Amino acid sequence: MQTTPGPSAEFVIVGGGTAGCVLAARLSEAGYCVLVLEAGGTHDRFFVNMPLGYGKLFHDDSLNWSYTTAPDARLDGRTDYWPRGKLLGGSSAINAMVYIRGQREDYDEWARLGNDGWSWDDVLPYFRRSEDNDLGASQWHGAGGPLKVSSIRGRHHPLVQRVIDAGKLLGHPENTDFNGARQEGFGLYQFTLRNGRRVSNAHAFLDGARRSPNVQVVTGAVVARIIFEGTRAVGVEYLQNGRRWLATATREVVVAAGAIASPTLLQRSGIGPGALLQRLGIPVVRANDAVGANLQDHAQAGFAFRTQVPSLNERLRSPFGQVFAGMQYLISRTGPLTLSINQGGAFFRSRPGLDRPDCQLYILPMSFATNPGKEKTQLRPDAFSGLTMTVSPCRPQSRGQVDIASTDPDVAPLIQPNYLSTPEDMRVMVDSLKFVLQLAAARPLAQVIHSRARPAGPLDCDEALAAHARANCKTTYHPSCTCAMGPDPQSSVVDPTLRVHGVQGLRVIDASVMPNVISGNTCAPTTMIAEKGADLLRAAHAR
Repeated sequence: MQTTPGPSAEFVIVGGGTAGCVLAARLSEAGYCVLVLEAGGTHDRFFVNMPLGYGKLFHDDSLNWSYTTAPDARLDGRTDYWPRGKLLGGSSAINAMVYIRGQREDYDEWARLGNDGWSWDDVLPYFRRSEDNDLGASQWHGAGGPLKVSSIRGRHHPLVQRVIDAGKLLGHPENTDFNGARQEGFGLYQFTLRNGRRVSNAHAFLDGARRSPNVQVVTGAVVARIIFEGTRAVGVEYLQNGRRWLATATREVVVAAGAIASPTLLQRSGIGPGALLQRLGIPVVRANDAVGANLQDHAQAGFAFRTQVPSLNERLRSPFGQVFAGMQYLISRTGPLTLSINQGGAFFRSRPGLDRPDCQLYILPMSFATNPGKEKTQLRPDAFSGLTMTVSPCRPQSRGQVDIASTDPDVAPLIQPNYLSTPEDMRVMVDSLKFVLQLAAARPLAQVIHSRARPAGPLDCDEALAAHARANCKTTYHPSCTCAMGPDPQSSVVDPTLRVHGVQGLRVIDASVMPNVISGNTCAPTTMIAEKGADLLRAAHAR
């Protein structure tokens, strides 16, 4: 297929997702010409804008990369289904909208690993710059930024409050702001919502930027490889509507395609493990075994309980309930469709003596069947009233790998998460599952829980809980760290200014550059990384 000369810009951004939208907005504000290449389509869709509509997006291949991992012998040979956004806004347009920054110590650890400029005190201003938080401006929060962050107090389901009360009864503090002075405790999550609508990064950042003549957005553009002159990146080759195009960058190529697509694009372009590239016949630009390695994700497992009081199952399962919820949403932007399924949670310590929380709890005032070992999960609510509580260890030791299987960008990569592959990860998971059972037995929940619905059978020993984890744990949708940042060009992919080691004119700016996954959801930190990355680019190319 012949390559046709295409658009040119000072910065070519590969990926119009969570990070790419921020980069386009911040660079265009400074007067730079930006080209955004997005493989998916528009974010302006009804179920994207409806907060609880992400259940409809979970398996929509037109908006979702719908990855499947390799079978994992540690998890009874199961595969796992990994949805990732394939549209403007990326995964911020299909996620559960939970806004969590992580813990101060996470970022201080990044700095201790040699990443100057990435400590908590360094990154907090970037979190605040993005925010329009309904808590108002403070030392922790920003107001007036493009990204709306909303609290849901007074709108959360009574079952969620009962879990919070159970946690308090067990001696855990209530936390009214997980993104404030401390993360530990039980409370309600904050969400990227405004007036009953999702605020993805496409809504928050890109929509305004596209009104600038400096910004060009091309959708349906699948980037096949980065083009180099020697070791300098000068553009990218992309496929669109059956044609192959060349986009040129007069300053830099910025890869912002996410924790799966960013390392695989580097590999297809000749930057990656030398043996892999040679096996696939790819000319080696820079051999680096770290590309695609260090994959980290939060594995989750939990329990579904039958309750003696109503949950969202009744509201969202029956045709009448669905119609009523839909009318509430359409007429007044109220009701369950205006919220996330994960309304509250906790950060807690899996055992005494730890210096900070190492587990996260998710509270879902509904329950639905899953199909372990199959590629896709059924999201239809159960026929009974139900409550789901899941946990995920915050800082896993397990490391996975992402590699290309072909030079063809349409061929899915090989993803091996290696969940629970260390004894410590399994211990933390087992202890956190024990904690959920203790919560369920505490008076505020014991008063309304009828029985445990899933899994069935006794869970009276560590071996049974470990078997439950192996049979049922799955992604929390937080893949990261596959183009890890660090000063050592042998053990990392990008330096602390996010430049790819060993080449010029090329940076990676997205969740893949995290050296270690943060303690919590990854969308807010990815937005922060892009905010800081935009400043790094502006400083390097000051006019």
